[in-house]
Amino acid sequence: MQVTVRACKAHNVFIGAHPGFPDLQGFGRCEMKLSPEEHTENTVYQVGALKGFLDKEGVELNHMKPHVVLYGMICQDFGVAEAVMKGVPKGLKVFGLAATEMERAAVNVGVEFCAEMYGDVKYSKDGMLVIDRIKMPWKLEDVEKHIEQQLTTESVTATDGSTLHLPVKDYPISICCHSDSPGCVGIISTTRAVCDSFNKEHGYS
Repeated sequence: MQVTVRACKAHNVFIGAHPGFPDLQGFGRCEMKLSPEEHTENTVYQVGALKGFLDKEGVELNHMKPHVVLYGMICQDFGVAEAVMKGVPKGLKVFGLAATEMERAAVNVGVEFCAEMYGDVKYSKDGMLVIDRIKMPWKLEDVEKHIEQQLTTESVTATDGSTLHLPVKDYPISICCHSDSPGCVGIISTTRAVCDSFNKEHGYS
């Protein structure tokens, strides 16, 4: 952890907390039944643990984003979403899926919200993320189209071919790409190129 934190500091990389279910064996990929209080305490514990390492090295914690199964749950369950948001330290922003219970809970609790889009994940017809147990490779031209559509039209083509509206409003936008996706370096490079072009065109850079 110490080496990683120092490297991130040297290269001006933002670090975010990624709390999930306290499922050590499954790395947060197994759903657990927790009370609202337990969800809040779990968030405080996991975010606080990372912040302790960062504080030691003089590195700022940039954001929080729920992990895997918990992310999907709080997109749909306001009670769980609100409990998790209550565990977010004051002043820390949250990355999440807009137009979901996650956004509503963040706004309700007073947590700064950043709308998240995805470069290497598809969307179901109901607007939820489709998480593949085994990640399949993407053609880079498909990654480019996927991201351009989300950025320029605030919409995405779902797995059934329908078009979904992504109402990001005036939120800051973050685009997630996964390091365990096949060809991740190409995906990230393509994503960066699309974002740079979009920012230049709209005068954001």
